Formats: sequence, structure tokens, C-alpha cells
Amino acid sequence: MSPRVATALDLPFGSAGGSVELFLDLYIGENPLLPARAFMLAPAARPPRQPAGLELLAVPGKCLSGPPFTVYINALRRELAHRIDPTSVDVLHLQHLAFGGTPALMRALPTHPRIALVHGTDLLFAEAHKDQHQVLQEAVRAADAIVVPTGAMADHLLKIVPTVNRRKITKIPWGIPDHLLTAPPPRPSRRPTGHLRLLYAGRLTPEKGIETLLRAIPTAQAVELSIAAPRHQFHGLTPLLRLLKVHVRYLGWLTRPQLWKAFADHDALVMPSTTLEAMGLVVLEAQACGLPVIYQPVPGLNDTLAATGLATDFTNPTTLAQDLNRLRSTPGLLPALQAAGRTNAARYPLSATAAALNDLGKQLT
Repeated sequence: MSPRVATALDLPFGSAGGSVELFLDLYIGENPLLPARAFMLAPAARPPRQPAGLELLAVPGKCLSGPPFTVYINALRRELAHRIDPTSVDVLHLQHLAFGGTPALMRALPTHPRIALVHGTDLLFAEAHKDQHQVLQEAVRAADAIVVPTGAMADHLLKIVPTVNRRKITKIPWGIPDHLLTAPPPRPSRRPTGHLRLLYAGRLTPEKGIETLLRAIPTAQAVELSIAAPRHQFHGLTPLLRLLKVHVRYLGWLTRPQLWKAFADHDALVMPSTTLEAMGLVVLEAQACGLPVIYQPVPGLNDTLAATGLATDFTNPTTLAQDLNRLRSTPGLLPALQAAGRTNAARYPLSATAAALNDLGKQLT
């Protein structure tokens, strides 16, 4: 039998990001890959549809530092302890090494084995916030196993906490839904127009490099840029778009099936991330759907893509313009990237991720 999991992601249901999608993919649904008591925060507005298996915590006060952060952790702990019967759980899956969900779950169920999953944002916030660094150190000490999706995440964790027990670290790559690999949405052929249709999909936070991308776009010729991102974040770009006189096509914040269909309307996905990516699940989803990827070779993305994507320097407009022109004008380059991308994506089925996490849980229980 599979170990019974308890896990909590202290983000409001409906939040954007790869960690949220992975969480929902693994633990949520009528027949989840990993049966679990899975919790997220209740959103400010009632969600239109709450998926089966997801439990919402009406705990306000999410923050990052100071006495309010302690109050928030304690409130989460009390709610989780009230909801979960300790005898019904075999192992904890700690989502992130920082933020409030990890210490709250550890304190609510203090005697259970713990698997900590590194998502990337936890490492970035631990570097920037003293209280988050303390939570990370506590989680590293308390975890029985620490799962990283790429070698880059292990390297970064060791940089932040050099004393971490390396034997605790296990590499388990994140995965994308198996059906996307076996039956991706159709990608109709189109007549060449001379224009490259580029797509940016994801959050618009600073580390994602959207400003760098927008500043570089005017130097490239025959390029059309579409953005799929949360509406409030896109509206925050308005002053910059006016300043740069850059026109983009806003697609809205798409559901994943909508995004997979939107891949077919574009020639390449752009990933201009400036620091690191835990793994970059959206690039694998794009590759599975036949969409080539142009990326900044930061840690994490380098591990995931290597030569199956087109690495460029979004911080150098001249270099980017040259690479985009090469992509547009070199015969056979786009089809070659499509083929390499599909082969690469096939290495990362979500079922393999779930099986590896399940096996690790068995070893600890």
C-alpha cells in the first residue's frame, strides 16, 4: 500500500505557478497519483469549483517576517492539528523549505517522517528574508529526506546551508501529465509569414525576467509577442509598455488546457528567467505540445533543457535579435527543435515523479 500523505501548500487556491500545478497534479482529483490530505489556503473570493480532494484553510495573515509571521504559523498549525487525525497519516510532504506551511505542518504532526520538496522560490526567499532563512534551516534539520528536481537546486541549497546532510538529498525530477505526452493537442501546420510568434506564459514577478524581455523585443524584427499571465500582474506592466512603446497581445490567465491549445498558435515559448528555475515545468509542457523553447541558461533550466532548447541572452538585445533571426531564417531549425523538445519532454512523465515519491515514502515508514 502507498504511504498516506499529509501536505500543505500555503498559497490561496487559484494562485499561479508551477509549484501549484505540480501540487494539484500529484495530490488532487478523484483518483490522485498520491492519495493525501492536501491543504491550500482559501482564496479571498469563493472558488468557482473546488477540485475533489483539496481542503481549504480559512487562515488569514499570510506574511513573511516578524511577529505576524509567528502568529500566522501558529494559526495554521492549530487548524491543521484540528483537521488531521495523526493515526491516518504515514508521512508528511513539506512543500517548500520555507514559508508558513512547512513549520505549521511539522508542528501539527511532530512525530511523522518528513519529505521536504524544494520548489525554488523557497530558496530565493530564504536568501532575501531572515525569518525565511530560519524556517529553511529548521526544515533542513528536521527533514528525513530532501527532494530536489534538478542538480542546480541541490547546489543552490548547499550554497545557502553548507552544513546540510548531503545524504538526505534525493533528486526526483518533476513531471508533466502523462496524457500530454501520449496525446498532445493537435498542432496544425501553417504557412510561413516571416514573423515569429513568441509566447510568454507564467507569473510576471521580477525573477521571471519579463522587463528584460520587453526591453530587448524592440531590437528584434518581425516578432510578435503574446503574454499569458495573471491579469493584475499584466496590468502592472502598463507603464513599462507605454514607456517602451512595445505592443503585446494579452491572452489572459489561461487554464492549462487553454494554454496547451495556445501553444499551437505560436512558434516559440520564451523563458527569460534571471536567477534560477526549480525545473521549469511550462517548458516541458510546451515541448510536449511541439512548441520550441528559447531560454536564458540559468540554473534549473540548463538541467531541464540543455541543447533541446535554444539558449540565448535576453539581457543582450543584440544577441537576442541575432538568435531570433537565426530561428526565423535557418531552414530546418524550428522542426529540429520541435523534435528534440518532444524527445526531451518524454523523459519526464508525472507518473514517474509520483512513483519515486511513493517509493521514498515507503523507505521512511
